[in-house]
Amino acid sequence: MTHALAAAPAARTGQDSVGLLRLYRAELRWIFRRPRTLAVLGLLALIPIVIGVALTLVDPAEANGGGGGGDGALLASAMNNGFILPVAALTMTLALLLPLASAMAGADAIAGEAAHGTLRGWLIAPVGRGKLLAIKAFGVATVSVLAVLAMTFTGFVTGLIISGTDSMFTLTGSTLSVWDALGRLLIVALWITLQLWAVGAVALAISSFTEHPMLVVASVLAGTIVFTILGFLDAVSWLHPFLLNKDWSMAPASVLMDPLDTTLLGEGALRAACYIVIGLSIAYSRLTTRDG
Repeated sequence: MTHALAAAPAARTGQDSVGLLRLYRAELRWIFRRPRTLAVLGLLALIPIVIGVALTLVDPAEANGGGGGGDGALLASAMNNGFILPVAALTMTLALLLPLASAMAGADAIAGEAAHGTLRGWLIAPVGRGKLLAIKAFGVATVSVLAVLAMTFTGFVTGLIISGTDSMFTLTGSTLSVWDALGRLLIVALWITLQLWAVGAVALAISSFTEHPMLVVASVLAGTIVFTILGFLDAVSWLHPFLLNKDWSMAPASVLMDPLDTTLLGEGALRAACYIVIGLSIAYSRLTTRDG
């Protein structure tokens, strides 16, 4: 009897925990086993290549004569300019496709696992709710980083192949070295990544209230569209500084000017940080009261 008691395993206590790095690796394995995650990352990486090839087929006279503003003007400037091409691709996809990738990751992180019944295992395991949310947030952040880096890399390489290393110049006519252009491009990539983290935080907050991933994705994209519409309405101009996507179409272009003006980038980064704090706070509040 004594030997039986001695051989029995010790009871697990609430103090048991699993290492954060181990949980993060497990979360990444779960994320990249989803075919849709790989498909979205692959398609995003192809976009700068498609844009670069398409620009080589456009008559420069027609492109310059077409005029226009916004993304059209940025694309016209990207012709024969390897520096502007990746910035234009990132700016265009930031309107919808990049937020879609973060929204999908946030939806799968909690709502998706709840729908498959795997979230309950996390909730009853000896893993703190704060650690659980941190792992999910890191997973969403990783998808966002990879999406932006994939587009940045393919866009930069495509620009170099099509236009050459001597095609790096700003909209004000200043010539940049490859390393200077790469440094400015990394600033844009980091800024856009921060915006996607904010989108992911909002998606995690919504995801913690539902078991339907598509509802999360639809809600985030609908919110992005509503924010865009509100940004065009002067009647609610007081609300504009609080809209996450307020300067998404303008701030990345700041690195294309010389001297570099970081005003819009700084304001956008601060706004995104506030959304991250609010989104994760709501998600944590919900997870601490959720039992299944």
